Amino acid sequence: MTVSLFDQFMSPTYLGIPLLALALTLPWVLYPAPSARWLNNRLLTLQGWFINRFTQQLLMPLNMGGHKWALILTSLMVFLITLNILGLLPYTFTPTTQLSLNLGLAFPLWLATVLIGLRNQPTAALGHLLPEGTPTPLIPILIIIETISLFIRPLALGVRLTANLTAGHLLMQLTSTATFALLHMAPTVAVLTMVLLFLLTLLEVAVAIIQAYVFVLLLSLYLQENV
Repeated sequence: MTVSLFDQFMSPTYLGIPLLALALTLPWVLYPAPSARWLNNRLLTLQGWFINRFTQQLLMPLNMGGHKWALILTSLMVFLITLNILGLLPYTFTPTTQLSLNLGLAFPLWLATVLIGLRNQPTAALGHLLPEGTPTPLIPILIIIETISLFIRPLALGVRLTANLTAGHLLMQLTSTATFALLHMAPTVAVLTMVLLFLLTLLEVAVAIIQAYVFVLLLSLYLQENV
């Protein structure tokens, strides 16, 4: 039973070829490209409105130097939302349940924010490792603690996204298995379990959107410290 529960998180292969690259490419095919017309259709208008609102909300606390990251952060947000929601469909695979992929997204972007801070304002970047007014005996300990917390940031980004999506998928599978098992033995309880599964699906859609937003928001906060 345990093996079958976690089989859904294995990277699918076809003829020995991993299909993870195809799963990562698919979201970009689903979105329509802007046209040269003065008036767009409803889908393009809604897509443009969402991207504009998100970009304004994300870049509001950043100065002009951080606005250069608008395209990267907005694209990452749309990319993660699409992957997370597509993974809720039956017979699909969610790439963002793989810790290696999430760390591959988190670590380079976090490292870029750190390097930008060290290049533009090295004194302020290194000053984050030692809070102001620290007693002299605690200085070595606090520097070690702050350094560890700095290097844990990309790991926390990847683990947070992986853990939330994995827990949600496991809970949905357990609930759906219980629904089918109770369908013949206790139909009334099965109906209640089915309602719970429907509500859980709505919750997972919200979690998929929120976790993608939190991932990008934390990256923007790390960027704010270094620009």
